[in-house]
Amino acid sequence: MQYSQLGATGTFVSRLCLGTMTFGGADNPAGNAIGRLSAAETDVIVGQAMDAGINFIDTADVYGGGGSETVLGEVLKERRKNIVLATKLSGRVGSGPNEVGQSRLHLMDAIEGSLKRLKTDHIDLYQVHNFDPLTPLENVLRSLDDAVRQGKVRYVGCSNFAAWQLTRALGISERDKLERFVSIQSFYSLAGRDVEDEVIPAAVNQNVGLLCWSPLAGGLLSGKFDRNGAADKTARRALIQFPPVDETKTLDIIDVLRSIADRHAVEPAQVALAWLLDRPMVTSVIIGIKRPEQLDANLRALNTALSDEELRELDAVSQRSVTYPRWIQTYNAKSRVPDGYPFPSASWALGQTPA
Repeated sequence: MQYSQLGATGTFVSRLCLGTMTFGGADNPAGNAIGRLSAAETDVIVGQAMDAGINFIDTADVYGGGGSETVLGEVLKERRKNIVLATKLSGRVGSGPNEVGQSRLHLMDAIEGSLKRLKTDHIDLYQVHNFDPLTPLENVLRSLDDAVRQGKVRYVGCSNFAAWQLTRALGISERDKLERFVSIQSFYSLAGRDVEDEVIPAAVNQNVGLLCWSPLAGGLLSGKFDRNGAADKTARRALIQFPPVDETKTLDIIDVLRSIADRHAVEPAQVALAWLLDRPMVTSVIIGIKRPEQLDANLRALNTALSDEELRELDAVSQRSVTYPRWIQTYNAKSRVPDGYPFPSASWALGQTPA
């Protein structure tokens, strides 16, 4: 297993993080597409992941209506001390008007609920699941800071924030001497590279860890889909069109993935994961698992070494149009430095500075 430091915490997490949306809970509107694994099934996968060196597990209070945290708490037990355990709050967890969001009222209740379901006395990484437009960031950060000071939380992070929301939160933390976000969890995939415009440069600049959710775009890059649709009609992506992507463009990406996968005698999913793992700004890639053989396959991505030419192929087929102001800032970037000085404009635009 490979490990990366989580932001500037000094804590190391596995490059692959076990996602738990498939654990526990009842049927969802799309049936069992996401998964509702039992405690016994979850125990097998958690043990398999830990045996492979995975020490990072991510869940949320909304997954399976709390069922994911409950099942995870049942199976971790003595394993807990060897896991960097992350969960999230913000989504609606009840019908009441305050059972949602990041108000101090709900946030403190949500922490207690997660601790109880997870059968633990602390959460290693507590993340706000989305931006709350109704609760001032000052209030959210103060509540999170209190949770850290109370010993219920070790580190705090955010998910699905825009770059300006992340940097504003970091500024408030610095100004008011509050705990700062050490990580941001974002959708990042060959099929979804929006975060490269603003979020990644901000995260790299501020030494905030990047955790990637849905690296296979809801299974679209798994190898189960082609121009004729899904080979498995019960696959998650065949039932739930999430996250939204440009599927026409993604089919072109899948063609290249298949070609490269054939060269390495692996599956397209492993190539898609290997592309993400090759990117130095990525701290950890969150993989959702329904069956042990899926985890085995995803783990092989760690040993899938893509050549420079293959990385260029994937970059070319998945590249988006450069947005403003990035295009103007990189337009004459090379003229800024003497000939021969290492200043690749594409890397600079992603928040990297010249060597």
